[in-house]
Amino acid sequence: MATLHAPKLGTVQLKNTNRNMVDGLLSMSGQYTNTRSTTTMKEEEDSTLSTTTSISKLYLIADAVADRVEMHTNIGEQRDNWNTLLLTSVNTITLTAAAMAALSAATTTNFLPFPVLNLSSSLLFSAAAGMMVVMNKIQPSQLAEEQRNAARLFKQLHREIQTTLAIGKNPTSKYVKDTMEKVLALDKAYPLPLLGVMLDKFPETVEPTVWWPSTSSPSSPPSSPSSPQERKRNILGNGWSEKLEEDMREIIRVMKRKDAAEYKRLGKLVLKINKILAISGPLLAGVAAVGSAFVGSLSPSHHGGVALAVSVAAGALASLVNTLEHGGQVGMVFEMYRNSAGFFKLLEESIEATLNQKDVERRENGQSFELKVAMQLGRSLSELRDLTSHASSFSRSRDEEGSDEFASKLF
Repeated sequence: MATLHAPKLGTVQLKNTNRNMVDGLLSMSGQYTNTRSTTTMKEEEDSTLSTTTSISKLYLIADAVADRVEMHTNIGEQRDNWNTLLLTSVNTITLTAAAMAALSAATTTNFLPFPVLNLSSSLLFSAAAGMMVVMNKIQPSQLAEEQRNAARLFKQLHREIQTTLAIGKNPTSKYVKDTMEKVLALDKAYPLPLLGVMLDKFPETVEPTVWWPSTSSPSSPPSSPSSPQERKRNILGNGWSEKLEEDMREIIRVMKRKDAAEYKRLGKLVLKINKILAISGPLLAGVAAVGSAFVGSLSPSHHGGVALAVSVAAGALASLVNTLEHGGQVGMVFEMYRNSAGFFKLLEESIEATLNQKDVERRENGQSFELKVAMQLGRSLSELRDLTSHASSFSRSRDEEGSDEFASKLF
């Protein structure tokens, strides 16, 4: 009876204890869930804030690039006008001085040791020589070509930024940094000022123009597949194949051997011609100035006639040389060749950087990359493959010089 009527305190305490334990676990679980939810929300907010900051920075860079396009376009037009106006002015001054030297022989006076026309002619020839020196130093046609190239490349970069923003692709901070480096590299390659940072118009060696930031090979851990199946997957993934990689390497060899070498050769030739013309013009104008000073002042008529002939002939030749150099825009042609060589160097570095990325999944899609290379070289895909197979056959026969086909059909 005592057992039957005794209160079951132990059982009650156990149930209460179990209930407390369950409530405690539920409370801890709720706190953990709330903490994890708070952490996830915080990460999402940080990610959203980072993306918003990157987009705003990209818009600022795009505005700066658009402003640079306008600046380089306006300054390019201005320097093209310089070339036209200076060419016309120098030729007019030179021919006027030659005509005055010719007339001075018939208008000599006994009141002045140097006839007025002789003195005027000599001053005009001297002024023309000085203007030629300045004009040959700055090469206005080459300056205008630099600004045209800069405007075109800044427009290309601006379109790239607009495309990234238009397709809704979230730009990373690394993309923003790379874009900023591209802008600064273009600023360095095509400077606006004439004093201090102007590109050397008569360099000792002809090198391709570099308007992109220096790129290092992408760092990726060396992967050594343990099985043939994995090695096959790494090579054939993401649109890439062993054949496509070999074709890209063959294109690099062709560009180095033919296209880049040809434009460097042409650049050296044009540079030599420009140097000769740049020295000859002021020199002839100076000879004409000295000759015109003695026209009519020499007592023997024979010597006076020689001085007259030298003055007129040198003045006419100076005008001709100046027209050939700046009317023919030899400096612009040199810059065009140097810029074309830079195009092939950029394409070469782009292909090498892509192939150096060992993980094919991190590369640009192989088929898209092949199409991009074909379009940059002005070829269709079939023509590009024909080029690589043709070049490969010569490489295997070790007669690379026997192939006379260039990689590009554009330049």
